[in-house]
Amino acid sequence: MSSTQSRVPAPCLLPGRASGSGSGRRFHQDRIQNGAFGTMNPAIGIALLLAVLQVSQGQKVTSLTACLVNQHLRLDCRHENTTTLPVQYEFSLTREKKKHVLFGTMGVPEHAYRARTNLTSNYNIKVLYLANFTYKDEGTYTCELRISGQQSAPNYRNVSVLRDKLVKCEGISLLAQNTSWLLLLLLSLSLLQATDFISL
Repeated sequence: MSSTQSRVPAPCLLPGRASGSGSGRRFHQDRIQNGAFGTMNPAIGIALLLAVLQVSQGQKVTSLTACLVNQHLRLDCRHENTTTLPVQYEFSLTREKKKHVLFGTMGVPEHAYRARTNLTSNYNIKVLYLANFTYKDEGTYTCELRISGQQSAPNYRNVSVLRDKLVKCEGISLLAQNTSWLLLLLLSLSLLQATDFISL
């Protein structure tokens, strides 16, 4: 008569797990070394680095100046332009500790200034005109830039504007902004030649 033998079930091992604590640790290390948790592509790392550099450099305001054209205030906001990302901007006036948005893409311009402002923009300069400038428009004017979609702090410059101390925008400065250096050089040479001719 054959004896009945009890069958002991074989241990069930999870997929990818080896028996023993040492084998489990080696498997975990192999997954890390083989990139199971993901490794950054060098090209992606370089792209991220360039994006960070663009954010830090592409929004710097270099100067903000004010002058008077007839009865209109003119604000020249010069800035660097070393980024391909969209740049938001804003011109504002702070008077009696209250900020008034004049023009821009960051805040909503106040209705009282919408009909009085006009903006021209080039590669690295934004020029704002405020029509019919009066003593009521005196205060601290600000030009502010910010990279779109970024949490970085905005970059800005201020200028204090008083009507009695405003200088008139000189024609030579307008010429220098809209004329190439080569043309200015040719004009200078022509003036020098004319001066020499007159002295002879």
